[in-house]
Amino acid sequence: MRKAGSLLVAALLATAGTTAVVAQERIPEGDWLTINRDLAATRYSPLNEINRGNVASLQPAWTYPLRAFNTAVPLVVNGTMYITAQARVVALNAATGEEIWVHDTTPPEGAAAGPGAGGPGGFSGRGVGYWPGSGDMAARILVTRGTFLVALDAATGQPVESFGQGGQVDMGVGFGGVPTINGNVAVVGAASLENPIGNPGNPRGFDVVTGAKLWEFDTTPEGDAIGADTWGAGSAAGRGGTNMWGFAATVDVRSNTAYLPIAGPAHNYYGGDRPGDNLFGNSIVAVDMQTGVYKWHFQTVHHDLWDIDMSNAGPLINVDGPYGRHQAIANIGKSSLFFLLDAQDGEPVLPVEEMPVPRGDVPGEWYSPTQPIPTVTPPLSRVSMTFADMVTAEDTTEAHAAACLAMWDRAGGFYNMGIYTPFHYKPADAAPRSTIQLPGGTGGVNWGGPAADPTNGMIYVNAQDTSLVGWVERVEGDRPYSFDATSSPPYDRASVDGKGPFFSFSAPISGEYDANNRPVGATAPCYKPPWSRLTAVNANTGEIAWAVPLGIYEDLPEGRQTLGNSGSAGPTVTAGGLVFVGATNDRRFRAFDADTGEQLWETTLNGNANANPMTYRGSDGKQYVAINASGVIMVYSL
Repeated sequence: MRKAGSLLVAALLATAGTTAVVAQERIPEGDWLTINRDLAATRYSPLNEINRGNVASLQPAWTYPLRAFNTAVPLVVNGTMYITAQARVVALNAATGEEIWVHDTTPPEGAAAGPGAGGPGGFSGRGVGYWPGSGDMAARILVTRGTFLVALDAATGQPVESFGQGGQVDMGVGFGGVPTINGNVAVVGAASLENPIGNPGNPRGFDVVTGAKLWEFDTTPEGDAIGADTWGAGSAAGRGGTNMWGFAATVDVRSNTAYLPIAGPAHNYYGGDRPGDNLFGNSIVAVDMQTGVYKWHFQTVHHDLWDIDMSNAGPLINVDGPYGRHQAIANIGKSSLFFLLDAQDGEPVLPVEEMPVPRGDVPGEWYSPTQPIPTVTPPLSRVSMTFADMVTAEDTTEAHAAACLAMWDRAGGFYNMGIYTPFHYKPADAAPRSTIQLPGGTGGVNWGGPAADPTNGMIYVNAQDTSLVGWVERVEGDRPYSFDATSSPPYDRASVDGKGPFFSFSAPISGEYDANNRPVGATAPCYKPPWSRLTAVNANTGEIAWAVPLGIYEDLPEGRQTLGNSGSAGPTVTAGGLVFVGATNDRRFRAFDADTGEQLWETTLNGNANANPMTYRGSDGKQYVAINASGVIMVYSL
């Protein structure tokens, strides 16, 4: 594997008010303390009042409209629920949904929205972080708002005046996720956008007590730093995009190690201006949470040309691997590849090999000859396609199959040579010949990430079969992209000297349009289903325990509807033997048997649940299950 053995990282070691608190993580079983419940990011609840035997009796308990669409996951601490809602942060009685306090920064009508009034986009649409307090200092809620990190008193919702200036500090570069808090340190990422040249995407550590900046990890090393030689032609200088946009980090509280998910560099689909592997893009980077000092890294994709990114580091669990017991990180991202890494040094617990991958023909592009690919667990999503994989009328409908065949012809066929097929070059006067990447677009396993049962090493994911179709062409002038009528919006907007070659979208690989761009049949993919699955992997062995289609297409004929129709959210697992998951584009919330994959419960929501579910114990002693469905918190109980 191409790994570094050591790295010296400059850290700002502020001492004001910071004391390391490193201990075995202990969470009251009824609480949900982080976006993933615990710092190990397992999304596992030890509650079992709701279980296989009675989950079919779940009924609505209460709802709370956020008055804004977001994908926030609530926290629950000692019976109080905390969540963001655009310009508001709210605390609710988790048993009834009644408001305890509301911190509202909505400006009065006609007033300007300055830094203290919500800022651009309001508070993070992902949720909040919680600090339990220390000594005579009360518990705090930490939340991002644009470039600001804000501290609120957890009991009252009032700003903590001693934190920064009036309860907030300017981080410089904003972050749309949630602060990851261990001891008195909060780690945040960077919403630096996917621009080749721009703001750095460096994760940073802040003092929870004072707001002082403690450290910053450089994701695009230069000079003598290890990894600098993976950015050819000095391309790390001023490089943006290689950021931690993932919603949170994973933390080992015993060693005070933070595992940072670092996304891929921009441009997303062209990298001729950044020859080399491009560390620390597409890497899990382990750092000391107190100082930001590097411990190890593992790069899952060299020289990303597929927008695979790194949406999450993955859960931290103990496994009995082939060579003994390990504390391990289970990482599954948009590539749908399952990496199981030793938490102490980043070495693979299950075998990974550098394997040759297809090479493209884009002039001036740099291609990595190999990619790291696990050899035990197969990809959890589709990674290849030929004409034989096209849907037929028996799979969906005659109209859908016909629309797909017309799209194949219009695109000049869909070229694919298997996993890591790069986009090929299209000369200006050449007929269309489209490349299809699988997984493409949203993946794979996206930001929802895996859930893990730490009692047995089982990993659960929502794995999609998405694709992206297009080619690379040279575009002169200041317009780095060209599009046809059915294209999606661009992901990158900056160019290098205003000239290409740059990526050009072709038609999406979906039966949504006929040859005249009119809707036809179901808006479903054109390769054979299922198109998404809830999948269970035994991390001890790497074997897939079960996989079932997740989501339905109601406009398909009866008997052909359960083909998988999911988005980017993930599941949650409980000691009651249940896996809860929303994530689907059919307005459903479901529970599955964790051992078999059998569906045990389903309810219809007010909208699609594009957030991870969570479960907790209310002040009345009952277990509740909650999910954010299109901006409404929907809560269920027996």
